[in-house]
Amino acid sequence: MERRIVITGMGMVCPLGCGVSESWENVIAGKSGIVPIRSFDATGFRCRIAGHLPETFTTDGYLEPKDARHLDTNTKFGIVAGIQAFADSGLDMSRENPLRGGCFIGSGIGGLATLEEQEARYLSKGVSKISPFTIPRIIPNSAAGHLSIRCNLQGPSYAVVSACASAGHSMEAAMDAIRLNRVDFALTGGCEGAVVGIGVGAFSAMRALSERNDEPEKASRPFDRDRDGFVMGEGSGVLVFEELEHAKKRGAKIYAEVLGAGSSSDAFHIVQPSELGDGAAHAIRFALADAHLNPEQIDYINAHGTSTHLGDIAETNAIKKVFGGDAYRVNVSSTKSQTGHLLGASGAVEMIFSVLAIQNGVIPPTINLDTPDPQCDLNYTPNHAVERECNYVLSNSFGFGGHNSSLVVGKYR
Repeated sequence: MERRIVITGMGMVCPLGCGVSESWENVIAGKSGIVPIRSFDATGFRCRIAGHLPETFTTDGYLEPKDARHLDTNTKFGIVAGIQAFADSGLDMSRENPLRGGCFIGSGIGGLATLEEQEARYLSKGVSKISPFTIPRIIPNSAAGHLSIRCNLQGPSYAVVSACASAGHSMEAAMDAIRLNRVDFALTGGCEGAVVGIGVGAFSAMRALSERNDEPEKASRPFDRDRDGFVMGEGSGVLVFEELEHAKKRGAKIYAEVLGAGSSSDAFHIVQPSELGDGAAHAIRFALADAHLNPEQIDYINAHGTSTHLGDIAETNAIKKVFGGDAYRVNVSSTKSQTGHLLGASGAVEMIFSVLAIQNGVIPPTINLDTPDPQCDLNYTPNHAVERECNYVLSNSFGFGGHNSSLVVGKYR
């Protein structure tokens, strides 16, 4: 019999809040977390806006100051969200076999702030001034390693790196480990802290970012005719996936059940999806099949919806290919309209929003959808949250390299 997987803990830091409750309240209220860049001097940059964490973000209570000094921002975000999730789950490692706990935390880029900082130090002051903490800070698996140490998770622990699908694939890795009886529970999700000069400058050079600098809160506008690129965001989302009987035995609260996952590759282009959306459609079909569900059973799709011209069209076409006439019935929304694009962390943050849509019977909106693109003609839940019972939700994440990840969660029954 297949081992069932449930979600028993959640943690989040994102541009809408420094915890799950605050972030959920703001996403449902239709607020934007996009602001002028404050992490570096963006004068002269084509894009000067980003989704920063609130200025109230702190590692106090999560990390000792001496430890925080030796960590990249990316890892700090992951540790804070991971500790939140682990505490929320109520897991007590004095009662658990540490070999039965895993940790799968992805990152699309890793410690980019450290890389930029240490390269500048090397060029200006010489090789002797490179910090000995450089490598442990920049490796993309840093958050997974630190969380496994802090939580004493001695089972499999690693980072999946697949650009903006990293968190989605990390959650799939956690599912596989539980289903194969290698672990009973796992921390899983993603983190990203790439709002630094080289990160913003490089994406700008690709003409991938919005340049609506005078109206930051209106810059991320998925599926809108006047979208002009995505907005970078930062933060982390981490969840606890747990085998059902293990969760029941210890009396854990259960948020939702993880029902299926699907992955595919576009095999088309390193940074552009095919407008037809075939690769994304394959991932969605695989996820539905894994969940033993039909398209008409899905109530809500948390879209990848980045606010890029081609990406939004491709995802719309993928949904139409899979859902047929039901594509117009299901509610779709992109919470990136509010958070910006958290790259390797986005799938986990959006999974948490998907779970909360099930819990609360409310669909988050796609804000800034003022003039719908004729090629994007689905029900994207424009500008205002709507009440709707959600039994089954699909969450999509697609990354550079043509990597596609879709996951299905549902009410625990």
